[in-house]
Amino acid sequence: MCTVGSRGRTLRTVSTKPAGATPPTPTLTERRKAATQLDIARAAAELFTERGPDGTTAEDIALRAGVALRTFYRYFRSKQDAVAPLLAGGGDRWRELLAATATDGPGGAGAAPGPGAGLPEALERSIAASLTPADPAAEEGLRWTRGMLRAAAEDPALRAVWYRVNQESEERLREVVAGLAGPGADPLEVRLAAAAATDAIRIALESWAETDAPVRGEGAPAELAVRCLRELMGGMRLLNPDVSGGSATGP
Repeated sequence: MCTVGSRGRTLRTVSTKPAGATPPTPTLTERRKAATQLDIARAAAELFTERGPDGTTAEDIALRAGVALRTFYRYFRSKQDAVAPLLAGGGDRWRELLAATATDGPGGAGAAPGPGAGLPEALERSIAASLTPADPAAEEGLRWTRGMLRAAAEDPALRAVWYRVNQESEERLREVVAGLAGPGADPLEVRLAAAAATDAIRIALESWAETDAPVRGEGAPAELAVRCLRELMGGMRLLNPDVSGGSATGP
């Protein structure tokens, strides 16, 4: 799941370690590098939304971000690659909300369900919380996502970045889903659930970007993503207890 993050000055990373594990604290140098990457990514998003990728150069992005061109290429291989940190930020926040279901009670982080909540409910609520903008900065982030997805329709390189970020998000999501599903969960079903949840958000954002629907309410990313998830998870045993566990090759 990938959306442009808010205007925070640092990139947030999500640990996929078991609940209770303490991730290492980034060093000052790492935080500065992350902040620079995010400044460049935000500048790229602004320019792609304003001018499109064809009308934007790496030099333009570096100038807007206030860095030297060599600094730009220290972090990114191309102008399209520069937006990846922003797109990945939304997935990081979503996985944080979903992982919090292992430790938070009702009304906890992002209003996610508490311990023991079913995986389908946890996925739905975390998706809705992560795609519902809580402030003007989050609204702006969604609008940048819309602009970049519209630009990606005509730019194969930008579209490749979008798909790559979604694939990486799906891979990180598997461990979160496995932890919530429990030790007895079938690894194949865990993988399918992670793919369905990631694709639900991707398809919802792409569909929303093709319209002028608002950022909240009917037709908004949160509403579309939950709808997509329910459609996709209908035949999955891990996400739908009414589905039988019979063999796929049986009669």
